[in-house]
Amino acid sequence: MITFPQGFVASGVTAGLKESGKPDLALVVNEGPLDEAAGVFTTNRVVAWPVQWTRNALADGRLKAVVLNSGNANVATPGGMDVTTATAEAVAQHLSLEASDVGVCSTGVIGVTLESAPLVAGVAEAVAGLGVDGGSDAAEAIMTTDTVSKQATFESGFKIGGMAKGAGMIAPGMATMLCIITTDAVIDSESAQNVLVDAVNTTFNRIDVDGCMSTNDTVLLLASGASGITPDLQEFARGVNEVCSDLAKQMIGDAEGASHDIDIQVTHSATEEGALAVARAIAQSNLFKCAIFGNDPNWGRIISAAGTVPESEAPFDPQDLAVIINGVPVAEQGVDTGRRDEVDMAANRLVTVELQLGSGTESASILTNDLTYDYVTENSAYTT
Repeated sequence: MITFPQGFVASGVTAGLKESGKPDLALVVNEGPLDEAAGVFTTNRVVAWPVQWTRNALADGRLKAVVLNSGNANVATPGGMDVTTATAEAVAQHLSLEASDVGVCSTGVIGVTLESAPLVAGVAEAVAGLGVDGGSDAAEAIMTTDTVSKQATFESGFKIGGMAKGAGMIAPGMATMLCIITTDAVIDSESAQNVLVDAVNTTFNRIDVDGCMSTNDTVLLLASGASGITPDLQEFARGVNEVCSDLAKQMIGDAEGASHDIDIQVTHSATEEGALAVARAIAQSNLFKCAIFGNDPNWGRIISAAGTVPESEAPFDPQDLAVIINGVPVAEQGVDTGRRDEVDMAANRLVTVELQLGSGTESASILTNDLTYDYVTENSAYTT
């Protein structure tokens, strides 16, 4: 959890943004002695007001607190930046900080006006509830369609903790959700930024629930330096990557309505970039995802999705393709092996799909999920 490393306190409260009355405001505070920070944000051109604020706040590589709300995304809202500013200023006033030292994150429905009053009042309650045991409360308060909170830890002398929310509107393209990572390691913001970007690219950018990129995606890494340990940079990167990978897998496991997690591995590719492009094309095929939901090893949908990637990006000969589903070769040299009936997708939630391109030695993978009735039901009634 985010208070696992030394130097951090957190809380989660109910500010009244959700009609359900569930917790909807979280606060994470870095008590130092360092306030180094790094961040990665959505690449969506339609961007939330809090993302714009936090990008600017992080320009100097420092943050001392982050306030997060669920229940309203604060995107395309009149006066949205004023609400974000008021929220940051409330945190700053209560903690004797500068507002520019406070990051702001929001998640929820787009285009619904957000008032500052409940947020400001919620901040006061959140400050009063801050503690080292508040990490789980904070993780719960940022949930939207999540069914469970998502937390992860790593320890190697220094400690790393993380929390994330995300169950839908998740696609490769940046970070794909809200995530706060904390560490008590002694590390500068430039090194932290490089490590975070690399970790995001190989974890959060390798999951795909529904091919839809959010307007609010934010991953923040806060370093308190409270352990006094300056880690080997490779070891620190390993820890950040493990936490991000753990959280990413939890997000896929909690994907809206999903009944299967799917590990898509594209191997024997000329380049890693080409393998990744093919894996993403498969992950974003609704026909493929529906087949997995129906426990149907329809490998034709896999190779047809692969064929949509331009040859210049991923060269391969269709007659060299091989498909393996849950360890069973169902296609070799581009034709059926007659072994579909051996594939069992009902026994376990995880389905592994390997597509061998036969054009090289590089590989890449994407985690995704199936497309179910429950996903359609939930997202057809999301705002009502």
